This record gives sequence, structure tokens and C-alpha cells, in this order.
Amino acid sequence: MKQKVFAAGILFLLSFLLCYPKEALEASREGMQLWLNTLFPTLLPPLILTGILVHTNGIEKLLSPLRVLWRAGLGLSPSGAYVFLLGILCGYPMGAKLASDLFRHGKIAKKEAEYLLTFCSSPSPAFILSYLSGICLEGKISSAYILGILLFSNLVCMFFFRFFVYKNQTYTAYSRSTKKETISSGSLGARIDVSIMNGFETIARLGGYILLFSILSACLNHYFYLATERNLPWGFTGFLELTTGLMDLTRSTLTYSRRFILSMALTSFGGLCVLAQTRSVLDKQLSLMPYLCAKFLSAAVTALTASIFV
Repeated sequence: MKQKVFAAGILFLLSFLLCYPKEALEASREGMQLWLNTLFPTLLPPLILTGILVHTNGIEKLLSPLRVLWRAGLGLSPSGAYVFLLGILCGYPMGAKLASDLFRHGKIAKKEAEYLLTFCSSPSPAFILSYLSGICLEGKISSAYILGILLFSNLVCMFFFRFFVYKNQTYTAYSRSTKKETISSGSLGARIDVSIMNGFETIARLGGYILLFSILSACLNHYFYLATERNLPWGFTGFLELTTGLMDLTRSTLTYSRRFILSMALTSFGGLCVLAQTRSVLDKQLSLMPYLCAKFLSAAVTALTASIFV
């Protein structure tokens, strides 16, 4: 049954491409511009450099001196702290990718990797400041307040999962004998080559998902162009693909306060496109459920906090 529904959806998108090529082309261009101008320069360099650090044990050397701080403050190992720092700075889905890679290479335990998924995969400050605050919310609300609300929601998720779900046992001394560590052999140049190719493979995969969801959003916008008259809930396209949905909210007839609350909640959740990207970069042994539950919790906390702020 699932395969039939999936095949029907693909045929539906193909028919949209054939019947409305102009709209499909415009959606594809917007998706590829987002990928080329935002994801490519933002995520590729950290992916390559992280790969090099993983293969040369550089992460432990950098962050081990503050081991006690990471464990007491965040419940993380030094490698987990690296995921936290880069996940916050680089945005979706960098945190999930790093957690998966470090788990695969035996740097962190499975419990710590899934714990990291609950708060280390979030929108980047660059996206929040430039696109959400500057364009979608028209600069009417201070970027500091917007960042503060989203960060607060992330911290709520972290403390909830740390103390109520994982019972403050997120960080355990990880014995390398329990999981065979796979560090690339060969020269440093060979390890750099492998890291570069892995980075490009990940970026290409993310670009494919952005392209597919951009076309799907255009398809929905075409068939539900009378959204207001048909009472289609505002923010539906944002639930599907974040950037398109935020722009749709900007063009909507909703009051500014409602646009603000919805935009904040959708940004905190990330959308199904980010969910698909996250699933694509995760190791098969890691569950997606902690990430998904955390995103719903984060969106709810963000919406509540934004409502109080308004």
C-alpha cells in the first residue's frame, strides 16, 4: 500500500512538471539557489574539516581540556561538545550529520548521539538573522529577541531529554573495544581526499531533497492558490518546506503577531524537508524518534514563548 501511494505521489509530481513547466522551473531555480548560495558555502567547509578532524583524532585534542565543563553543563563528552558547537553555528542538518559520523567512528555512544539529536540540529544564526528576521519578519522585532526565544526552546528540549528521558545518563565512558573504530589508513593527503568526497556527497544529497520539496511546495501552491477562501491553514507549506512556507506567511493576510508566532514555530520545527535531510544523514542504528519528538516540543515551546512575548 505504501509503495502504491508513493508511486501515485511521484506520478502526480511528474504530471505537474509536464503540465506547468514554467512554475516547476521557477520552483527548481529557487530551491537550487537556496542550496548553492546558502547550504553549499555554509555546510561544505565544516563537513570537510570535520572529516579531517575525525580521521586524525583532532576533536579530542581540541576539547578534552574542558571535559569536566562539557559533562557537568551539557552532559556531553568532548566529541559531543564539538557536535553541539558546530550544530548551533551551522544549522540544519549539521548537528545530526556530525552526531551520526562520530557515532559511526566510535567517538560517542548511541545514547549520546540520540541525545544530541534533540537539541543540536537547529536553524543557523545566519538564517535567523538574514532570512527570518530581516526578510520574513521585516526587521520589526529585534534579532536578539528572536535568537533568544529559539535558544530558550532548544535549552528546554535539552534539559527535558537529559533529566526526564535519559535520566542524566547521556554521557558514559565509551570503550573503543565495544565498537570497532574505523579511521582511514594512509597518508594525510588520502584522508583529506576522503573527507572532501564525503562532504560533496552529503551536500549533493541535501540538494536533491531541497529540489524535490521545492517542486512539491510549488505544486501545492498551484492547486491551493485560493488558500484563504478554502481555509487552508496558513503555514502548511512551511510545515512541508521551511523557506517557502516563511515567504508564504509574509505574503499572507494574517496579522503581524500571528505571522510572528507561526514563523517562529515553523523555524523551530524545521519542516518535513529538513526531517528528510536528517534521516538521510543518520546512521541506520540511530533512531529518528528523539529528533522528531524534540522538534515538536521545541515548536510548541517556541510558539508559547513567542505568544507571551507578543
